[in-house]
Amino acid sequence: MTDTPESTGPLQGIRVIDLTQAVLGPVATQILGDMGADVIKIETPAGDPMRLIGPTRGDRMALVHTSFNRNKRSIILDLKRPAAKEALMRLVETADVFVHNMRLAAAERLGITYEDIRARKPDIVYGAGVGYAKDGPNRDRPAYDDVIQGESGLAGLIERANGESRYVPMPIADKIVGTTLASSIAMALVHKERTGKGQEVIVPMLETMVAFNLLIHMWNGIHDEAEKGIGYPRMFMPDRRPYQTKDGHICLIAVTDDQWGRLLKALERPELIKEPRFAKLADRAENLSDLLTIVAEELLKRTTAEWRELFDAVDVPNGAANSLEDLLADPYLAEMDFFQRYEHPSAGPMVTTAIPVAYSETPGSFRYAPPRLGEHTDAVLSEVGFTAAEIEEIAGD
Repeated sequence: MTDTPESTGPLQGIRVIDLTQAVLGPVATQILGDMGADVIKIETPAGDPMRLIGPTRGDRMALVHTSFNRNKRSIILDLKRPAAKEALMRLVETADVFVHNMRLAAAERLGITYEDIRARKPDIVYGAGVGYAKDGPNRDRPAYDDVIQGESGLAGLIERANGESRYVPMPIADKIVGTTLASSIAMALVHKERTGKGQEVIVPMLETMVAFNLLIHMWNGIHDEAEKGIGYPRMFMPDRRPYQTKDGHICLIAVTDDQWGRLLKALERPELIKEPRFAKLADRAENLSDLLTIVAEELLKRTTAEWRELFDAVDVPNGAANSLEDLLADPYLAEMDFFQRYEHPSAGPMVTTAIPVAYSETPGSFRYAPPRLGEHTDAVLSEVGFTAAEIEEIAGD
């Protein structure tokens, strides 16, 4: 993190009023903050519940909060109090984006629907990450990552591949939909720049994940012939996994005829590429399981390091099968300064990941450490003209 909060990213000058919590919404608003937006995180007096989840050194600064909330400023507003609600609306008048990830019925109860917010800022971009489509019968059902992984077919994909229905071991739906929400808001900002008009942007978890999962798995369904089978067969092959070597595992793939020729030569089995069943792409596709079985047998003869050196020399795509622990010690990531170390004012020494997207003219930057609860309340409210006495009234002290 830098010592000065100067924005350099492509969203510099954009103000985001952020009523998100948990994972989906904070992922989205952290992306916007990394890209230069001034993100003002609105929290209840109790704070985002994620402040209490994971390793912590106290001060309600636990892992999940610190993972998804850098480059934001936190203020406390109890929106059930009229003075706090009016303070929110004053902030809205200064903003370009308003975003939440609560159920739409909850937004209606709080009086912060698109219509409510647009009444105070007609050109606002209003983003909402919700469980289900706004106009559908499920609009107000609770939606959490595990539920959406199941309903979207993701757990079923794992069962088809491995014989056991399981969730991906991360909140992948929250993270994918959060990323989609951030990009959707950014595209709405482009429209606003061109036309002067804001709009409502609804990103539903279920529909987004179903579209994501079916991008390649529609298979025969793409021709409206689902009865012939859906799901990309290669993705479910037992041999599609990291290969065992003499001392560990390696990730390896060949697709083109040329790549297969180089791979089989490196494996000292060049004669296989001349066999009719393996010579061309269409033939290999029909007999791929047999070919991958041979590859797996050959890979047991050398160590991972030996194979990687051989494959790199002939430009065959390969990589390590890293554990999470391996990532923290990975020499390439260390060379790229991927893990950023900084001193948090209350939590002490901390580590975060680098911003992976590179812009030649407007690079993102680390400006604010994950905020303490309400850390910026006085400063932000002062910026929009509230006096010290008014801020005290808003806080209900």
